[in-house]
Amino acid sequence: MFNAELLTSAKVQDFIKKAFQHKWDALKVSTALAREFSNEERAAIMDYMELVPKFREKIFSEKNGDAFLLCDRLALEQSTAFDIGHWKSALWLNDQPVQGTPVQTVHDLCCGMGGDSFFLPDHLNVIGVDLDENRLAMYRYNAEVMRPKAAQTICADVREVARENSHAQPLNGATPANSETRADFFTLDPARRAIEGENQRDLKNLTPSFEEVLEIAKHYRGGMAKLPPSYPTDEIPGDCEILYLGSRQDCRELLVLFGELAKHPGCVRAVIVGKKGETVAEWCEARDAKRETRDKESQEQFEYNFELEGKDRIYRTASSQSDLPLGDLGKYLSEPAPVLLRSHLFGSTARGFDPDAHLVSEGIAYISSATPLPAPGFATFKVLDHCEIASGAVRAMLKAHDVGKLTLKLRGVKVDPDAEIKRLKPKGKNEAILFYTRAQGEKIAILTTRIKDTLMSS
Repeated sequence: MFNAELLTSAKVQDFIKKAFQHKWDALKVSTALAREFSNEERAAIMDYMELVPKFREKIFSEKNGDAFLLCDRLALEQSTAFDIGHWKSALWLNDQPVQGTPVQTVHDLCCGMGGDSFFLPDHLNVIGVDLDENRLAMYRYNAEVMRPKAAQTICADVREVARENSHAQPLNGATPANSETRADFFTLDPARRAIEGENQRDLKNLTPSFEEVLEIAKHYRGGMAKLPPSYPTDEIPGDCEILYLGSRQDCRELLVLFGELAKHPGCVRAVIVGKKGETVAEWCEARDAKRETRDKESQEQFEYNFELEGKDRIYRTASSQSDLPLGDLGKYLSEPAPVLLRSHLFGSTARGFDPDAHLVSEGIAYISSATPLPAPGFATFKVLDHCEIASGAVRAMLKAHDVGKLTLKLRGVKVDPDAEIKRLKPKGKNEAILFYTRAQGEKIAILTTRIKDTLMSS
């Protein structure tokens, strides 16, 4: 059972500091706790201790040092990390309020432990809204650590709070009874699962549903809602702005901006965010309905590729609609950055650098080109050789190129990467990357080497 009073006590936090300082192992921690705490308390403290380095790595900047946040495992998993949160803070109306005008207020709907509130500009007033009292206890405690002043909370259904927000607007100069809790804007991270182990990518698990999010948005001047990157964008209204945010290696969220926060309505942006929350690269285009809509067959293929298993999970977001033509395997093979892939912007971006860039198979986002496609939008590989996916043919190709150290990448082919490498038993001196994928729909093994990144110049 979650015990906020226990975990926030000076006694427990001093104990944790001491244990970390002296690098106690789990046995020593457990033994020391058993002297002063019940079995239930000891279990709660040890579970919490596992989370401390995780939330410090995920959420803290240097100024937070060795402070504590209040959370459980699920709340931490669903919270926004420092890099993305810091980048998103610039999306808010950052002008300081003029003296004598009201301070703008934000409802953090489904606030959880407070991840989205942590990074809001300091001049904004923020109110956390959630149905879970434990989450609100986390939110209040964490706001004191992460924000310049304590935050208000409301224990209620976010849908009801949004509806009441419209009625909280001042009328004819009168001040309504609930004006202290009204807000100008909202930020919303729909709950994606109720318990550990449920799939956060399952769109059916969104609470509130996206239809309800659209209704919520009507009651505010503007706002932002975080969705899984795989959410079908054809359901998002045309006057919204859509952002795909992530690092060079992942696409972590699809962010929908509403109302006054949508500075580029009707556009899609893809942004690679650096570790400090800076913009590494950004692309922006008008939305294209053709790229956003899949027929039934394409959707089934997308879901199939998305669910492939294996240690190398880069390919899990591999399939996407594209207006790139099909063609033969050329000199270079490139894989788009995940944010370009999810945003469907990889095709037009690739053509901007090589007008003849093309896919080698329908529905699989490997791009073939005559010239290297630049980083950070693309990871590009020089093609050395290719053959059918058959053990004898692949082994012969590896032997011909003296390959001994191998990385296996997969899209459109279902095998276990680790088991396949062991089965191939490469024994040469060279290092290479082997792609198992499809060309014109047929399975193919492509042997490559990674070329040095060339930065984008346009």
